[in-house]
Amino acid sequence: MIHMKKPAFLVAMFVVFCSGISFAQQPAPIKVNEGLLQGFYEDGLTVYKGIPFAAPPIGELRWRAPQPAAKWDGVKQVVKFAPAPMQGGNPSSGKSEDCLYLNVWTPAKSANDRLPVLVWIYGGGFSFGSTSEGIYSGEKLAKKGVILVSIAYRVGQFGFLAHPELSAESSDHVSGNYGLLDQISGLKWVQKNIAAFGGDPDKVTIFGESAGGISVSMLCASPLAKGLFRGAISESGGSFGPTRSTTFPGENMKTLKQAEIDGQSFVQKAGASSIADLRKNSADKVPSGFGMAGGWPIVDGYVIPDDQHKLYEAGKYNDVSVLIGYNSDEGASFPPGRTPEECISGVKNRYGKFADDLIKAYPVDKDIVPKTARDLSRDAAFGWQTWSWARLQSKTGKSKVYYYYFDQHPDFPKGSPRYGYGSPHGQEVAYVFEHLDTSNPQTTKSDLNISEAMATYWTNFTKYGNPNGGGMPEWPNFSDKKPVLMYFNQTPHTGPVPSLESLKVLDNYFKWRRSPEGQAWAK
Repeated sequence: MIHMKKPAFLVAMFVVFCSGISFAQQPAPIKVNEGLLQGFYEDGLTVYKGIPFAAPPIGELRWRAPQPAAKWDGVKQVVKFAPAPMQGGNPSSGKSEDCLYLNVWTPAKSANDRLPVLVWIYGGGFSFGSTSEGIYSGEKLAKKGVILVSIAYRVGQFGFLAHPELSAESSDHVSGNYGLLDQISGLKWVQKNIAAFGGDPDKVTIFGESAGGISVSMLCASPLAKGLFRGAISESGGSFGPTRSTTFPGENMKTLKQAEIDGQSFVQKAGASSIADLRKNSADKVPSGFGMAGGWPIVDGYVIPDDQHKLYEAGKYNDVSVLIGYNSDEGASFPPGRTPEECISGVKNRYGKFADDLIKAYPVDKDIVPKTARDLSRDAAFGWQTWSWARLQSKTGKSKVYYYYFDQHPDFPKGSPRYGYGSPHGQEVAYVFEHLDTSNPQTTKSDLNISEAMATYWTNFTKYGNPNGGGMPEWPNFSDKKPVLMYFNQTPHTGPVPSLESLKVLDNYFKWRRSPEGQAWAK
């Protein structure tokens, strides 16, 4: 037998095969402003996790605007999620004050692909949240032809504490809103660097839910975010209520002066004599949590120049196309009271002379708190905010408004504890990201169809500035003359503004609240 010498490349291939190593195991490093990044391949995408977009906000940078990320030598491995921001919970990725990182899922095959970009901003009441939550994983949306980016931002008192000393040390003479500045910093990083991932910086859309959706609303109103995105999607967001010293859902905002007073009280209760003193404490020794002073964005005259309703009335906002909506039973997650008596007492405490009109518009049953009563909580926090946003922008802006109502749920039988319930706060997120649990027997074909429809509409909007296309049911542009919404209820179909007559009563309350009498009453 004649033995022929094997070609060298065959020997090499044999060694690679036996060792389990693939030539395509890692993508080539890409260059961003700060240095080289090494990501990884996953299911047809290239993924980068834990990219620093700003300097760690620690030490003297605690309670300061985000600073540029440092450059590095060599190749930085970005293959796992960075820690979440400091918060009361325990995110799967851990938590740290060093938290300003973002993640990228890209289907691009080269830097020349110029794909549209969808940037996710998580919710959590501005007190919790993490990019590492499994439900936010971006592979399904990225496979629809967009680059998915998720950005982290400081939450709680690390993200939003205002204080006279902090305002004095700021060149802009403001404090608070650091979490929003983080988001803006992340979007600036995207503008500078997304082309390296195959993205188009001129086709960036931001989207978020709850506090993330409210953030989207605020970024649309902030002059500091001008030019950083061309489209915005807000799920259960909006921030169109007036400022108030004692806040409620939908009236969450305080002025800088009010927030500074709260900040002084916060520092004293933390056992510190000054901001400098409190900066010396380790992160886990700084009180932080939902409902505490200093844990929400404020009208500071800088990041947020004024009451957003007034800004939109005057046409002073970033006029980009928007896709906005909310869920049918948000009040199930933010109940107005356990009993009819509690519910009525709460309405009277909050709404003053409008309480009786609102109780008629959102009635309470004799023995239970029905959905009609819960809908006041829904509309005050989300429904009126979204309706006002849609109406104001359609009047004063040039860009298009697409408005939705998510109402995907089983029809619970009479006698069931869930009878009369709709879709609670946050339910739509799994549908949008296409992360429904297909192994759950309660996941229906209709659920999967709605999920596919929402993911397609969201990515179409990112690509074209319009959700329509690809054989989807036509989603009309909203205006007061044509007040048509897209309903996600068993099928995607159009419908009217929900609870319109009740919303009009609530609108009268908010008009009064912006009057001198209403402002004086709420102080």
